[in-house]
Amino acid sequence: MFRFIHAADPHLDSPLRGLEAHEGAPIALLRGATRRAFENLVQLAVDEAVHAVVIAGDLYDGDWKDYSTGLFFRSQMVRLLEKGISVYLIAGNHDAASVISKRLSLPENVHVFSTRTTESKEVPGHPVVIHGRGFPNRAVPENLAKEYPSAILGKFNLGLLHTSLNGRPGHDTYAPCGETDLREKGYDYWALGHIHQPEVISQDPWIVFAGNCQGRHARETGPRGCRLITVNDSLEVESVDWHPLDVVRWKELAVNLTKSDSESDALRRIGDAMEDAVAAAEGRLVAARIVITGATSLHGSLHRDFQRWRAEVQAKAQDQGEEAIWIERIAISTTPLYDVAQLAERDDLTRIVVESLNQDNAELAALPSEIEDMLQVLPLEVRREVEAEWSGDNRNAVLSDVRAIILDALGTKGGEAP
Repeated sequence: MFRFIHAADPHLDSPLRGLEAHEGAPIALLRGATRRAFENLVQLAVDEAVHAVVIAGDLYDGDWKDYSTGLFFRSQMVRLLEKGISVYLIAGNHDAASVISKRLSLPENVHVFSTRTTESKEVPGHPVVIHGRGFPNRAVPENLAKEYPSAILGKFNLGLLHTSLNGRPGHDTYAPCGETDLREKGYDYWALGHIHQPEVISQDPWIVFAGNCQGRHARETGPRGCRLITVNDSLEVESVDWHPLDVVRWKELAVNLTKSDSESDALRRIGDAMEDAVAAAEGRLVAARIVITGATSLHGSLHRDFQRWRAEVQAKAQDQGEEAIWIERIAISTTPLYDVAQLAERDDLTRIVVESLNQDNAELAALPSEIEDMLQVLPLEVRREVEAEWSGDNRNAVLSDVRAIILDALGTKGGEAP
């Protein structure tokens, strides 16, 4: 029997840029999350007494700021060496040979594959051979899988590859290949990296993206971890078990306020969603993006008094316990109870206002000329701040708030629907 762990994309010491912009963000915990998740990986290997750990690229997030990143990795490898556990790894686009300029000698149990050509390494004491090749450069447009050798008869053949496969949203296309390219090699298990969302592509043969060890931002939601694989004496995959490693769980909480007409009820629903997320995270910090949806009479208030609502939501987060949940962002995607089309038919002035508000955001991409003229007399640093506030998502958020506030004023009279 042979047991190994398939991990990928630890991105050790990923900088998690932009956290300083979030007041109250648990910066130390978030920035240390990749190391703690990697420590969980090593501890799992020790607890399960596996024979090997394979890492399918992007061990690092880029060139080391100093040697502490390399020393941390090395210390974890020594822990595995003391337990007789071998490690096999390849370089990905973030830690390609051309990217990492600093080097440290590694313990004898760590085997790094060449970045110049495909190598096949036999695992001492086991009928197992691992085939792999690392990235020589950050961008690898060619199909590396075609260079991998055919399976060796009488061995369990494991392919280690950093690839976008046939493409996945949110990931650059590197070392692209098709599922057929992998099948043709006759391997028993393909350990893939680069795609951060865990995914089993095939079970015959096993073609698996382990996903990253720790989600790094709000687009990497849900559990992150590794696979523990057991190979029986007939050299067949007996089990492929999922194990979470993350210490921070990114989560999008959708809260529907349909038929909610009071602030107390809305906050209760938000609090319930937080409570469920904290329970599901099993002791991990939940980094949550809250998306508030639904048709509600609170639509105008949510936009008009957003800062107060944000404070109330943060208060609900505090109620969950210390370091239980952190609110990364609150997105308001509600709709009003009144019909905007009917509102436009009320009178000509209202129709003109509604039509103006319904312009596509792209038409309002530039600052109005009057504001541009005013900006020219402001100090450069002030002008840049205003222009930044009017860019991208910030501009869209401002426009959404303006629309909601004006429509709410048009659609209500003294707080009552017309």
